[in-house]
Amino acid sequence: MSRGPEPTPPRAQSEAFVALPDDAVRAIAGPHGRHAALIENAFDVHVETPGGGVQLKGPPGRRAPAHRAVELIAARVALGAEVDESDVRAAIAAARAPATGEAQAAPLPLGRRGVVAPKTGAQGRYLEALRTHPLVFGVGPAGTGKTFLAVAHGASMLMRGEVDRLVVTRPAVEAGERLGFLPGDLNEKVDPYLAPIWEALNDLMGGEQVRRRRDRGEIEVAPIAFMRGRTLSHAFVILDEAQNTTRLQMKMVLTRLGEGARMAVTGDPSQVDLVNRSDSGLSHAVSILDGVEGVAISRFTASDVVRHPLVERIVKAYDADAAGRP
Repeated sequence: MSRGPEPTPPRAQSEAFVALPDDAVRAIAGPHGRHAALIENAFDVHVETPGGGVQLKGPPGRRAPAHRAVELIAARVALGAEVDESDVRAAIAAARAPATGEAQAAPLPLGRRGVVAPKTGAQGRYLEALRTHPLVFGVGPAGTGKTFLAVAHGASMLMRGEVDRLVVTRPAVEAGERLGFLPGDLNEKVDPYLAPIWEALNDLMGGEQVRRRRDRGEIEVAPIAFMRGRTLSHAFVILDEAQNTTRLQMKMVLTRLGEGARMAVTGDPSQVDLVNRSDSGLSHAVSILDGVEGVAISRFTASDVVRHPLVERIVKAYDADAAGRP
């Protein structure tokens, strides 16, 4: 008597239950299950969030990196940091990357936000550099968190009393540094160019505290033209959009550092708006100060973009176009 064909064994499937606190489970599930859906789509696994933990179903090879992503999100929750879709995407990217054994940078304590924790390895190295060096350059494309983390670090130092002032400056290239035609006082003239800084400060500290500290002179705006001749002591200084400073402006700003002062310089060398692009002070400063004692240079790439996922693809497309030009 002949036998029929042997039954095909079912595809190897397995499941694992990750025990987690309820707040971590809620963060992994996300609003209307969106965070869990991102993990499912990224690793081709099934994610369930019953009480007491997260259930992962799928072949071991796909389940292992999903498990790592879940752990990274849970660790962020344990620090007291918020979790949004960009954090989930960052955890997915980190789970896919080879393990480096790199220590996680300590989160920044802030009153309104609780804490600010790095989302990527590059952000972690940047925060550690800000903690350990008096002058730090954050260089890379838009959306990598350079400015936000510099503001968070400066706000944290100000709130802990480690500096007396937070000074923010940015070149107003569109107005040629000639701001007189704009209405209002100095702050009102400069504010349109510093909107990202104020948005970050209001998010981190709350609008009322920002206004109060600004009125007391603890938070100060200063266009680059007004920095000349000053010595900034016991202050945290942020020079944003530094690619649009000239070499002379960059040297002038960097030499404003006084006793107990620290500075973060952020910018994207690919987005120079100066008429003479070769006069950009950012690339020049990075090239001559790399290796100087007390100076740290943190470099970001398109893979560190934590805004909308399309931003990373846009940055990579422009990078590829620039690399292919003669």
